[in-house]
Amino acid sequence: MNLPNKITLSRIFLIPIFLIIMLVPFSWGDLSLGDYSLPVTHFVGALLFIIASTTDWIDGYYARKYNMVTNLGKFLDPLADKLLVSAALIVLVDLNLMYGQAWIAIVIISREFAVTGLRLVLAGTGEVVAANQLGKIKTWAQIVAISALLLHNLPFAMISLPFANIALWIALIFTIWSGYDYFAKNKDVFVNSK
Repeated sequence: MNLPNKITLSRIFLIPIFLIIMLVPFSWGDLSLGDYSLPVTHFVGALLFIIASTTDWIDGYYARKYNMVTNLGKFLDPLADKLLVSAALIVLVDLNLMYGQAWIAIVIISREFAVTGLRLVLAGTGEVVAANQLGKIKTWAQIVAISALLLHNLPFAMISLPFANIALWIALIFTIWSGYDYFAKNKDVFVNSK
């Protein structure tokens, strides 16, 4: 297994650690920021999520720069993204940090399942589909939104800017758009199937 694939696997292995920090009731106290406070566990969880998310850029960079792109990497990389984002969204819903918009988490996770299913159908025809540019923008939009939500919209809450909510809507738009794009570009696999 090459280095980029090992980096991708590290992203998957960080998910249970993220879940434990966010969901086990540790009493680490709060970080005080003026009139606002943030549980230390949420801050640490957000940092872990951000670190895990940056491995997406690192593994892709090394794979392309050193010509280490493999079919395993094309499969693992989007899978790791989907697992990380889905886990984080479920945590946000569980902790009631999505401003009562749990339906957005359902739409995002449903899109991820649908595209994964499409990838499996395409793999059955011998085609491995790497993430396209729109899919990468979608992933980063989700990462920004989830990070802001995990941080309770700080520091933007201090200036009454609903950045996390805006970022969540932007992530939703790119999620739907990129999902439509994947299916539109690969509709022949359904039309020509027996």
